[in-house]
Amino acid sequence: METSKFFSRIEEFEPDEGYQKTYRSFDEVLPTLPPSKGWWLDQLFHYHGFWLSTFALRGSMLLHDHFKPRPTDIIVATSPKCGTTWLRALVFSIVNRHSFDFSDHPLSKMNPQELVFFLEGAIYIDGSTSFVDGLPSPRLLSTHLPYSLLPKSMTDDASDCRFVYICRDPKDVFISKWHFANKLRSKHLPPIALEEAFDSFCKGVSHYGPFWDHVLGYWKASLESPKKVLFLKYEDVKKQPSDCVRKVAEFLEVPFSPEEESKEMVEEIVKLCSFENMSNQEVNKNATRNSGRPISNSDFFRKGEVGDWVNHLSPQMAEALDHITEQKLQGTGFNFR
Repeated sequence: METSKFFSRIEEFEPDEGYQKTYRSFDEVLPTLPPSKGWWLDQLFHYHGFWLSTFALRGSMLLHDHFKPRPTDIIVATSPKCGTTWLRALVFSIVNRHSFDFSDHPLSKMNPQELVFFLEGAIYIDGSTSFVDGLPSPRLLSTHLPYSLLPKSMTDDASDCRFVYICRDPKDVFISKWHFANKLRSKHLPPIALEEAFDSFCKGVSHYGPFWDHVLGYWKASLESPKKVLFLKYEDVKKQPSDCVRKVAEFLEVPFSPEEESKEMVEEIVKLCSFENMSNQEVNKNATRNSGRPISNSDFFRKGEVGDWVNHLSPQMAEALDHITEQKLQGTGFNFR
């Protein structure tokens, strides 16, 4: 299904009775939540410790009320701008590596978001769970929601669905989010200034933020339930992509056979999912937008580099962000080094 059709279908439905009940609950909750200015058009609302757009908040509530997880579900989870597009492509290519020829792969024709559906959006389609329920197993889904805001039916020990999570140096995350936000802002609005966005990010006010709390939620879950949550660092992936591919495959219980290794299938997947390869596909050079889909495929590809923050942040800003990170991560056993 084309991505533009996916986004346009989100609002074109008559919700069933169960969904209408959730929407009424949403309407009751929203006025009680502390608001803050969003990075583009929407406001953000503080909900159970995190800042969410109305779209994400409704999506979370719909998931809690209506989503039925399956033991085979695979969830690609990230804080925004931590490598979501790449991780979607990687998981899809690993799980479906026997179904497609690498010379004519779906990733050469479709953006990864068309192959691994965004859960907060997919739960809206058709005003019921019919779309999500109709996806064949194993369902490959993605989310930006913090671990603590996911339904217990997905995260408790009785659930066998698995999460692959990736995080990134917060300095690079901030710069990527800032660029992305300015792409999404209306042409009638001035760009959001770097200093304004930086102040908000440091205070934790960004989509699905605070960033550090998002990371730590999945980090702690990976320690408590290592068979349920695989935790990756973007910087490690860039250094040793082949090791990462093998790690994800083993976690998903579809390890590469000796025959696959001899055929260099791991290296084929690394090449297929590389930033250079995906960003140069014609489908991902598409900059078309419309009222139903304000994001174009090309918006998901900027640089994909580690350390690009040095081209934007002053030494003082970098030091301030590092100080916050050190404070937030103290005693957790995790760091970005």
